[in-house]
Amino acid sequence: MTATAVEKYELVTTDSTIFLCLSGDWRFADGIPPAAPLLLQLAEQPKGCRLGFQTEQLSGWDSGLMTFLLQVIDSCNQQKIAIDQSGLPQGVQKLLKLAFAVPERKSARRKVLGQPFLTKIGNVTIELHHSWETLLDFIGEIVIALTRLFRGKARFRLSDLLYQIEGAGPSALGIITLISTLVGMILAFVGAVQLRQFGAQIYIADLVGLGMAREMGAMMTAIIMAGRTGAAYAAQLGTMQDNEEIDALRTMGISPIEFLVLPRLLALCFTMPLLCIYADFMGIVGGGIVSASMLDISFFQYFQQVQNAVALKHFLIGIVKAAIFGVLVATAGCFRGIQCGRSASAVGYAATGAVVTSIVLIVVADAAVTIVCQMLGL
Repeated sequence: MTATAVEKYELVTTDSTIFLCLSGDWRFADGIPPAAPLLLQLAEQPKGCRLGFQTEQLSGWDSGLMTFLLQVIDSCNQQKIAIDQSGLPQGVQKLLKLAFAVPERKSARRKVLGQPFLTKIGNVTIELHHSWETLLDFIGEIVIALTRLFRGKARFRLSDLLYQIEGAGPSALGIITLISTLVGMILAFVGAVQLRQFGAQIYIADLVGLGMAREMGAMMTAIIMAGRTGAAYAAQLGTMQDNEEIDALRTMGISPIEFLVLPRLLALCFTMPLLCIYADFMGIVGGGIVSASMLDISFFQYFQQVQNAVALKHFLIGIVKAAIFGVLVATAGCFRGIQCGRSASAVGYAATGAVVTSIVLIVVADAAVTIVCQMLGL
């Protein structure tokens, strides 16, 4: 029999069993000896042996002893050394059983910061690849759900659709009114600085009318809805994913795309064109306020000039853009929510990802529609 003493513990070896004798006070306040020397000794032991514990001389312990024992147990598992915990105090045995009963959730671990630049690019590329495949599956399920809707077989409640329409439409009128009016006033201010130098103040009506009808009305409405409604969709569905409510729907044979996504998609597609029309009107009114207060142009002259300069096709182009933006915002928000992980932090990431994705898609789609309109001469 041989013995090696290291501060508060002693490793005693026999032919078939190794005993770790613990003594003294094992509290953080009293100092916990390092485990490295003991781990080196365990690495030298033959595989297939057994490790036991003797704690008759142990006077006190807290989480410091638990930290030490977890390192020892992990090293023994790697060295294929069997462990006999019967010699440990009952409280320590219960805590060890609890520690190993629930496996670590890898998705809840904080991501490692400070990765190399090329590593970040590779991780983003891999994530985009997986997201692209998942997005195609998601779009395919939406197409199937819409097909079932047209056939009258989609399974969702009408009350949910009306509730989503209320949340995406009338509830957003306040912020739409404020932003659209201010945007119209800003366009009028910018135009007034240059046009008054040539005595062409009346053309501010053309600038504000065309700008709001073709571009700013639809785009500002879409950006507002991306930050307000798209993020809400992602957070709602992400919370359902975390609470396993979506899994419960699948278990009951109900498609989450039909029951959860389809009402939100239809609500935003229906309300976005209407909100765009309202935003166009409020932006033109904002420009009229600036014209009447700064440039001595009456409201009658201003609106008459808008009527002459802005044809119906310009409003229709903006409305078509708004409908496209509504589809993109709803799809991005619901996709990020369905794709959300099962943790509280993942819900926040899903909401942030929904806003970023929606804004990027809005800008790209707006550029594409503008190019198509230019090619068609519209």
